[in-house]
Amino acid sequence: MAFVNSVPLRLSASSTSAFCGRHSSSGGSGGGSGGGGGAAAAATRLGGRHSPVSAPTRPSTRHAAVRASVTPATNEDDLPLVGRAEDAVIPAGTVPRREMLAALTAAVAATAAAGVAGGVPAADAAPAVLTKPSWEQVPLSAETTLFDMSFSPTDPNHGWLVGSRGTVLETNDGGDSWKPRAFKNLDSDDEINYRFEVVTFRGDEGWVIGKPSLLIHTRDGGVSWERVPLSPKLPGDPVLITALDKEKAEMTTTAGAVYLTENGGRNWKALVKETIDATLNRTISSGVSGASYYTGTIISVLRDGQGSYLAVSSRGNFFLTWSPGQDFWVPHGRDSSRRIQAMGFVRDDVNEGLWMSTRGGGLQTTSGSPDLTASETLTFNKADLKSGGYGILDIAYRPGTNEVWAALGGGALYVSKDGGKSFKPDKTVGKIGTNLYKIKFFSKDVAFALGASGVLLRYNPQSA
Repeated sequence: MAFVNSVPLRLSASSTSAFCGRHSSSGGSGGGSGGGGGAAAAATRLGGRHSPVSAPTRPSTRHAAVRASVTPATNEDDLPLVGRAEDAVIPAGTVPRREMLAALTAAVAATAAAGVAGGVPAADAAPAVLTKPSWEQVPLSAETTLFDMSFSPTDPNHGWLVGSRGTVLETNDGGDSWKPRAFKNLDSDDEINYRFEVVTFRGDEGWVIGKPSLLIHTRDGGVSWERVPLSPKLPGDPVLITALDKEKAEMTTTAGAVYLTENGGRNWKALVKETIDATLNRTISSGVSGASYYTGTIISVLRDGQGSYLAVSSRGNFFLTWSPGQDFWVPHGRDSSRRIQAMGFVRDDVNEGLWMSTRGGGLQTTSGSPDLTASETLTFNKADLKSGGYGILDIAYRPGTNEVWAALGGGALYVSKDGGKSFKPDKTVGKIGTNLYKIKFFSKDVAFALGASGVLLRYNPQSA
């Protein structure tokens, strides 16, 4: 049983139908007529007792070792010339070809020697040292797509990395090296079919979300894990979870339900009174202009540091926001005819604004403190980023600086030095050959870019 103020509560049939978007026959007050509002605000039991999952075992042998390196791109036109060409020219036809080449080589060597002797400093006469790449590849024993990464704020050297086909990797040296882990007895025959999409840690408290629908939890930093049962009445599948404190976390589903647990997942309290479908149906019935094209489930759900949420429709035709204290999600139309590719918070703070990328490589941001309580279309300002038609998959702001990074389709990385107003391609990394789906800054100097085919890049602050 779940207890709120010492009153035992269960997920009733009426509250389930209300949270799935059915209208109450008796209507409601204050905009709650379309979703069976108050029933879902009580604590909701999502499952029974936890079933134990043993600690990660020895590295899995199914992953093939990947040894890759990134060679910095060099531009020969940028290398300084040694001597002058006219000093080494010998009129054609006066000497044999072999002697002419020998004379040319001697002339160049003499000019360089003269520079060392006194005329030109030796450092100016020699080619410059190659620029250190902004991002360097970290070798991994995995070839799968990487989806998420988390480091414990209390132990920045300890982190976890998750991906497709059951990929789980752990580091204890800040990300320099990663060791594969496996969850024994977690449907071991089908473990390779799990796609772990979210990992989050706060101290020793950690959570992982996977597909097919799966939620697992650790209280001891990953030494042991337990599977958290999910009720079949849960609206939608878990899509995002954020560790907040000891045994405390906040979880969102694909239907827009937001739940809070304070006892390690045994009981959950609903923070939103209705699902997104119920909100959209109510909005349509109220006659709001343009609401008829709001359809589909949500993807790309993000939570900022203050607890506000941002979600994008799976069809890319609208986005929604929700902040603590609000009863419902607020839908917002896009101000472009192009579908939404991805969205996020500027500097991980809703008060700093939102960024939006659209199909075809468009990028735009709002100003600070956007009004997210109104359903009117927000004003976005276009950024100067010439992507060549490639979509922008993620944007990341380097803390404490005006540096902003953009990951584009095909593995291209673009950088802005003016806070995101204009971008230029970063040519120091070279050709990655695969998409980078997420860039995560954990501090000013610690960041990683996650991609397909087991590609993991680490940020090099010395190149900034």
